[in-house]
Amino acid sequence: MFTARGKRSAAVVGLIAAATIALSACGSSNPLSEPSDAGESAGSGDTIVIGSQAYYSNEIIAEIYAQALEADGHEVDRQFSIGQRDAYMPDVESGAINVFPEYTGSLLEYISKDGVTVTSPDDVYKALQEALPDGLTALDFAEASDQDSYTVLKSFAEENDLKTIGDLKNVTTPLTIGAAPEFEQRPYSPAKAKEVYGVDLAFSATGPTTLESLLAGQIQVADIYTADPAFKTEDIVALEDPENLIISSNVVPIVSSDIADEVSGVLNAISAKLTADELVSLNVLSTVDQKSPKDIAKQWLTDNDLL
Repeated sequence: MFTARGKRSAAVVGLIAAATIALSACGSSNPLSEPSDAGESAGSGDTIVIGSQAYYSNEIIAEIYAQALEADGHEVDRQFSIGQRDAYMPDVESGAINVFPEYTGSLLEYISKDGVTVTSPDDVYKALQEALPDGLTALDFAEASDQDSYTVLKSFAEENDLKTIGDLKNVTTPLTIGAAPEFEQRPYSPAKAKEVYGVDLAFSATGPTTLESLLAGQIQVADIYTADPAFKTEDIVALEDPENLIISSNVVPIVSSDIADEVSGVLNAISAKLTADELVSLNVLSTVDQKSPKDIAKQWLTDNDLL
């Protein structure tokens, strides 16, 4: 089920943390075992350590970064599938990991202590730049995003002339949106959609069966992440959000500030060409065609004249 990126359980994160501690205790050559050395070597033009979440889409982007930097003459150490933010952010902040593909809105919500009030792509990016810990830099963000959406069947959109979330208020039949249980408390909840767009929506906690419930007609609207392969494999469409009800979460490289100038040309060129539609296509190559991140990244970079 692709309705969310799949939050790691506490047990899994615990195992990841334990494994990292074990590596450090063994004095291995893993750059994560010596954060200060890893950061210094990257800054001096040596090995650049690239991390990724334990999430196939994020790993594909990280591999794209890695291959492009290698083609630019850099030595790269891949530290992929290392968990979610609680597991990897300490190493990103320390400089043990020098490059990480992130998502603007999601990361801003994670690091902001006073809450987040901005939602548009540019405003979120600006706030993220200001909120990042010292030593970290956000390079250019891509059009590609991985964020919540109000999604409907294409046939339903055509029958009711739906293009935006606000158009839902013109539907005369009752509407129900399905999502994970916590969606009802989010800043882009059905109650907020009513406030911003004047839309009346009942809520159903469909959880991991959200997509199936939408396809079966059990709900009329679904919260599906915008990079979900289902946008290519199923007849669904995300409604436009002109009022930015939903916080934008564009793909963005987060890098150690001491190598920002060194890698910005390569990584910004990637962001300039990574569109929302292409990210979905890359994810289809992974989940449907079962291609490896290495092969997917190489083909995308080649197709976009970045290798």
